[in-house]
Amino acid sequence: TSVSGATLAAASLFSSFAAAVQPLTVQGSNFITGSSKNRFSIVGVDYQPGGSSGVSDTSDPLSDGDACLRDAILMQRLGVNTIRVYNLIADLNHDECASVFNAAGIYMLLDVNNGNYGSYIDRTAPWTTYTSDYLTHVFSIIEAFAPYPNLLGFLSGNEIINEESARMAPAYIRAVTRDMKDYIAKNVDREIGVGYSAADVASSLSDTWEYLGCELSNSTSSKIDFFGLNDYEWCGDSTFEQSGYNKLVDQFGNTSIPVFFSEYGCIRVKPRTFTNVPVLYGEEMSVMSGGLVFEYTEGENDYGLVNITSADEVHLREDYNYLATQYAKLDENLLTSANSTATGRKAPACDPSLITESTFYNSWNLPARPDGVDDMINNGLSKPNQGKTVSVTNTAMPATVYDYNGQQINDLELTVLDEQDSNRPGLAGNYTPSTPTGTASATGSQSSSTGGSSSASRTSSGSATATGSQAAATSSGAASSMIVSSGAATFGAFLVSLFFL
Repeated sequence: TSVSGATLAAASLFSSFAAAVQPLTVQGSNFITGSSKNRFSIVGVDYQPGGSSGVSDTSDPLSDGDACLRDAILMQRLGVNTIRVYNLIADLNHDECASVFNAAGIYMLLDVNNGNYGSYIDRTAPWTTYTSDYLTHVFSIIEAFAPYPNLLGFLSGNEIINEESARMAPAYIRAVTRDMKDYIAKNVDREIGVGYSAADVASSLSDTWEYLGCELSNSTSSKIDFFGLNDYEWCGDSTFEQSGYNKLVDQFGNTSIPVFFSEYGCIRVKPRTFTNVPVLYGEEMSVMSGGLVFEYTEGENDYGLVNITSADEVHLREDYNYLATQYAKLDENLLTSANSTATGRKAPACDPSLITESTFYNSWNLPARPDGVDDMINNGLSKPNQGKTVSVTNTAMPATVYDYNGQQINDLELTVLDEQDSNRPGLAGNYTPSTPTGTASATGSQSSSTGGSSSASRTSSGSATATGSQAAATSSGAASSMIVSSGAATFGAFLVSLFFL
């Protein structure tokens, strides 16, 4: 489904141009921002309004422009620069949502799998779901989102590998990664990274990272470009040692690809005060490239930062306030400083010696592509739905927003950023664009490198019941960012309004 330029103009929301964020690339273990060559750290939230039930043939999280504008305004004020979206439908029109987040300076990290049959890899029998129909779905997601300049990348899987699936699933994840990267190389005019999001399962975490991230001479495109970890180990007022963060630093200290927390935010202690955030973005955790809080929207398991009671009414939860306060403490210089050692790291050659567990697959004999897939890669899909960036002209908050104490917050609007800027805490409240709002042209060549996968619902213990491709698995995650000194006074005033209105 596509929306014509005339329809968009009539709606008075969008036109044919938009300001664009800078492209990101992967250099060694860092994401690097466009022409500035600064390091990019993910300051993110996982975004899945309605959970897996919020997706249908006619709707997904990025198909409602008004809802995305509402949420982008609140995320921009929070300081978010990246969202992760789990369940997507390729045939829907995503132009308005992608353009709103682009204008807000927010990148999109997208899972290619969803819970519909034929749209995921079954961890228990991956060979039964690795089919040409499945890869048609995956390539359709690539086609639908590749034109958006704020696409950070795709995730080829989410928590597919656990103790039971470690014998066969890893080879299929590398195969899907290979197929995605080969399709992008043949059919997309820019680099787009592909990664994987892992469960925090101690017995398989290191082997998963090593297996997916090593260099395979006869299939170089099967190596992931980045590695996400779902981690919920820091609860309440924990510490660097008690949470096991020190072990993660030791484990990933020599990583040759960016590593970040694709989910984090333990709820065993409520409200969540996010005391881990200064540590995650501090010097001790500089090996990490940030992370995404699970999750933006309140669902049945109490992980939400906001409670959306209707399409036009939102209540900020106490967790939102605490997260904003922690983000405001972060050091932008620390988070944007690239390290030549980190950017120059190369992946080790794949070898059985990298694998430590006897039950983990230690061969890199990848499955052959299903019949017809080579033709799809070489020639591209026939008439795929392809997105386009449009400009955001309506920046007013389309909903009524209440703080944690039930007081209405007024005068909220989206700040349209210049193309050299991505969002960070404090930026939106004290920002002067150098180009007129909504007039900077966005080109298809502007973009970023990363990856995507499928969606999970969380239990209060932090375990994940994942949609489609996943069985129950323990999970966790953490955050990263390009953070803030400028605009501190304005951002501070906003925080005061959250707590004391």
